[in-house]
Amino acid sequence: MRRSTTVRGGIAAAVILVLGLGGLAACSGGGSTPPVPSGSATSSAAPSATPTVDTAADEAALKAVTVTGAAGAKPTLALPSKPFTVTSQVARTIDQGTGDAVAQGDLVTLHVLEVSGADGSERGDTWSGGSPVVTTVDSSSFFAELYQQLVAAHVGSRILLAAPTQDSSGNPLTVVDLLEVSKTQAVPTRATGTAVAPAAGLPTVTLDANGKPSLTAATGAAPTSLVVQPLIQGTGAKVASGQTVVVNYAGYLWDGTKFDSSWDRGATFPVQNIGQAQVIDGWNQGLVGQTVGSQVLLVVPPSLGYGANAQGSIPANSTLVFVVDILAAA
Repeated sequence: MRRSTTVRGGIAAAVILVLGLGGLAACSGGGSTPPVPSGSATSSAAPSATPTVDTAADEAALKAVTVTGAAGAKPTLALPSKPFTVTSQVARTIDQGTGDAVAQGDLVTLHVLEVSGADGSERGDTWSGGSPVVTTVDSSSFFAELYQQLVAAHVGSRILLAAPTQDSSGNPLTVVDLLEVSKTQAVPTRATGTAVAPAAGLPTVTLDANGKPSLTAATGAAPTSLVVQPLIQGTGAKVASGQTVVVNYAGYLWDGTKFDSSWDRGATFPVQNIGQAQVIDGWNQGLVGQTVGSQVLLVVPPSLGYGANAQGSIPANSTLVFVVDILAAA
């Protein structure tokens, strides 16, 4: 199952290329088509000339942005001129923290302040709302320059970035963001805990030496309500609604046909705002309350999956089976 491409406005679009990262293929509970990023829709208009990119000038411009304010609190950004523009995505670390080092694959918590290059006005921040961005550090989630800064960062680091984008009317706009790394935690690759004997009549799951699952279909009729069957009981905290949950998963039809797997892609999958995430309802209902470290078998009836809507290789009215390793939550 392909990830959906979802974008949260304001601070998110500049910081993370696929914010929310989350959407297991179709992702809102009725199986509707996920939104596309701003500016990616096709157009019948003739293509414009390729804009000139001057990365060296952009890096120099970013160095002229002034950041004031103590670490751990909302900062202030002052632009050297208005309008402030760059032609490429650029990022630089302005303060190196002294806390834990950030590594590829970690679950990081980031506070963000964004200002408009047009006039320096604030477009949003996470300090005021108390809801920092929580996601995994991988090269597909962040533009390259920012990713390089993050994997060299420590907790407490401040990273300044600028990126050309568009405003809500489609007009060119440069945004400037200040990121502060407030937390990082390593993410394992597989569930660990105590094996649990599943109820009779469910599909059978076997694991290879690395924990990658395979599934043998059940022979009976599919359940008509959601089944949440722990296969490995982890010892971590219970997943709470609103958290970002990092998982490895494999998805199958009731007949055992595999249609998606994060294991096959070689990358974990972060689900933001679990409970109301842009994933099928079976995930939102089935993962909240499970413990970190667990492996859970979810049998999702059509009413909590994609209903009467076909999704790629998933036929309409399909009962879905997922093997989900819950690796981290924050």
